[in-house]
Amino acid sequence: MLEVENLTVTYGKHVALDGASIKVEAGQMVAILGANGAGKSSLLGAVGGRIAPTSGAITYKGKSLLDMPAHRLADAGIALVPEGRGIFPALSVAENLKLGAIPERARDKAESNLAEVYALFPKLAERQNQIAGTMSGGEQQMVAIGRALMSNPDILLLDEPSLGLAPIVVKEVFAALARIRANGLTIVIVEQNARATLALADYVYLVEVGRITGSGPAEEIKSNPSVERAFLGGAVAKPN
Repeated sequence: MLEVENLTVTYGKHVALDGASIKVEAGQMVAILGANGAGKSSLLGAVGGRIAPTSGAITYKGKSLLDMPAHRLADAGIALVPEGRGIFPALSVAENLKLGAIPERARDKAESNLAEVYALFPKLAERQNQIAGTMSGGEQQMVAIGRALMSNPDILLLDEPSLGLAPIVVKEVFAALARIRANGLTIVIVEQNARATLALADYVYLVEVGRITGSGPAEEIKSNPSVERAFLGGAVAKPN
C-alpha cells in the first residue's frame, strides 16, 4: 500500500533522515519508534506532504506521492495528524470536524463518519459547540484525530499522538486507536511511548540518528533484549 525507499531528508547541512526505507501493507498498524530527534517525524512528514525530501521515493498504491501536490493527499485517502495537533483553536469542535470532510471522497459519508467520531470520542459529542482552543490537550488531540477520520482515509498517519498528555488521557487515546485499528484502517504511528504502541502494532521500525536500525513483527521486537533496554526500560509486561 505504502512504500518508502531510500528516503533522505536534510535541513541545511543537517541530515535528519538518511536512506530510510519502510513498507506498509493494507490493514496493518506500523509503528516507527525512536528517541526524540531520531528522524521519525521527518519520515512521517515527508509521507504526509509536509516536508520535501532531498532524495528517495514514496509510493502509495502504485503512484508516486512526490509527484502529488500536498493538498491532493487527502483526496488520495491519506490523513495526517501532525505533532502539535494542528486544529483551528478559534473554531468549535463541530466546525473543526466538519472541515475534515472537505475532500470529495468524504462528502457522501460526512454524517455517518461524524457519528462514528462521536461514538469513538463521546467527549467531543458532549462538547461539540465548545471552542476547540479552550479544551484540554487530550481533548484537542481527540479533535485532531477525529478531523482526520472525517476525511474518510484509507491510511492514517499519526505523529506523536500521546506527546504532552496526562497518563490517563494517553490510555484514552490508545484505547481509541485500538478501536480504529480493529475497524481495519491502515495506521502508521510515530511515537515515543514504545510500550503502549507495541501493544497495538503489527510491525515496527526502529530509528536511530536518522537511520532504520531494526525492524520486524511487533511480537519479535518486544522480546528483543536490546530493544527492551533501549526503548522500554526493561522487560515488557506480558498481556493478560
